[in-house]
Amino acid sequence: MSTAPVLPAQTPAPETAPLSEGARIINTFIAPSKTFTDLRRSAAWWAPFLLLVVISTVFVYTAGQKIGFRKIMENQMQAQPKQQARLEQLPADQRERQMEQGAKVTEIFSYVVPIFILIFWLVLAAVMYPSFKFAAGADVNFKISLAIVVYAALPLVLKTVLSLVSVLAGMSPDSFSFQNPLATNPGYFMNPAGSPFLYSILSAIDIFMIWTLVLTALGFTYVSKVKRGTAFAIVFGWWLVFTLAFAGLGAMFS
Repeated sequence: MSTAPVLPAQTPAPETAPLSEGARIINTFIAPSKTFTDLRRSAAWWAPFLLLVVISTVFVYTAGQKIGFRKIMENQMQAQPKQQARLEQLPADQRERQMEQGAKVTEIFSYVVPIFILIFWLVLAAVMYPSFKFAAGADVNFKISLAIVVYAALPLVLKTVLSLVSVLAGMSPDSFSFQNPLATNPGYFMNPAGSPFLYSILSAIDIFMIWTLVLTALGFTYVSKVKRGTAFAIVFGWWLVFTLAFAGLGAMFS
């Protein structure tokens, strides 16, 4: 009597090894699928934010030493002709006092920018989460959405590093601004005072911003298996909404 052949035991496929925070940051640039897939295991986002805080602080300090917050504030005023006109109408002593106070406010605000960026990330995650969860049927929660948004913003941290290098290399103080420090978008090459709305729109079409948007869409694709076309439509659609809204506000108060 023959016996049934014994099938070899199948060993389970090995699980992907968890990534360290450093590996996540590196893989965001070279293998984003690994980083975003790992967010399902842990949605921690503190490492990119801490990196942002450190690099931003060094950048602001270096710009203050090399260019000066007074000069930085004067460059910003040139993009706001209405406010500059009101300032020029003041007596000399009052105008000087206003300039000194403005330089100090510019310094303080520049150092705390990461806090405002974190608040914006929270708002953006709060917008992306329901957009993917309910509009696209994605299996994603708010914590993972926030982690995707934060990790996808790492190209903008890289832009800050390159801006720091540019300042150290001796870039012209007359062309420097924290808002648009590098020639990575069409807005860099135009006068902001000429058309604040158009300047804001063209500044948003930035190489590093587009990179960030692509990573954001890919992040939701890798995490939730939503179709790429749907992910790109949602991400770039909200980018257009935010860009037009900020451009309109900027034009109103310029």
